[in-house]
Amino acid sequence: MAGFMDKVKDLGRKIAESGTIVEEIKKKAAELNRKIVLCEGEDKRVVEAAAACTREKIARIILLGNEEEIKKNNPNVDLSYIEIIDPKTSPKLDTYANLLYELRKAKGMTEEQAKEQAKDATFFGALMLKAGDADGLVSGACHSTANTLRPGLQIIKTAPGVSSVSSFNLMVAPAGGNKYCEDGLLIFADCGLNPTYTAEGLADCAIATARSAKEIAGIEPRVAMLSFSTMGSAKHDLVTNVQEAVKIAKEKAPELALDGELQFDAALVPEVAQLKAPDSKVAGHANVLIFPDLQSGNIGYKIAERLGGFQAIGPICQGFAKPLNDLSRGCKSSDIVCAVAITALQTR
Repeated sequence: MAGFMDKVKDLGRKIAESGTIVEEIKKKAAELNRKIVLCEGEDKRVVEAAAACTREKIARIILLGNEEEIKKNNPNVDLSYIEIIDPKTSPKLDTYANLLYELRKAKGMTEEQAKEQAKDATFFGALMLKAGDADGLVSGACHSTANTLRPGLQIIKTAPGVSSVSSFNLMVAPAGGNKYCEDGLLIFADCGLNPTYTAEGLADCAIATARSAKEIAGIEPRVAMLSFSTMGSAKHDLVTNVQEAVKIAKEKAPELALDGELQFDAALVPEVAQLKAPDSKVAGHANVLIFPDLQSGNIGYKIAERLGGFQAIGPICQGFAKPLNDLSRGCKSSDIVCAVAITALQTR
């Protein structure tokens, strides 16, 4: 136990020396110099975030909207070095409309409908991303999740081999650390997107989240597939679904440190893991927690945030062929900056 606590203290010192996990994410994003499109130039928070990202060199920003209106409504915001594009007047509108038509004509879309749809800022941004004119997209500050994800699903689509898009939250441990959080943070999934999962979808979520843990948070993932049962201690169709997901995930990604099904305490508490899953290399030390459905994931992250003092960053989308993220309509400009940085890291 002494060695374990020393590890926690060492991590705490590293975090104190290097700044918060958010600052580390921003620093890594700046090194990539990616081009990220922000679709909501009519929102002052988005404009402020665009300026902050440019000022801090987190990413090169494309801001969508009417340039004259944006500048008039944000007179005190420095918009130097930000590319502002109005989808309705862009010289690439016809090119993007044709791209959309080719993607959606089998679904009955006409050329006229495609041109009109391409004028919508989120669709325009997704088409930019599809065409390779941007590296990532962030939207949703003043539009619904459906308005952000629909263009993503219709235009960007899922990555090869991925059955569904999912989401994850970075859960940053409170000041002083947490003895069950060796890496200073945990990754929870899915907390914000899919209400239910097939076994294959849950397996894909686990694999994608493990990849995100490594690429975004910089930790070596140890993935626990959560349930109300540990290694067959209970029998139920819900348990069977998780067990099948574990089997599929191990077949698809045999290199991953992944195990289950595990109860929450068996996943995190070494003493419980020793009793309930003594042969597991993940139990007792998991840092990526895959909840069996959206209800449990959403409840779980809010309990950790409100009662445990964890900082919740997300939900962050994963599984798209190119990085695309949705914002909460209650977000602050600082949240948008963080989303831009994370989106940049997802391009790797």
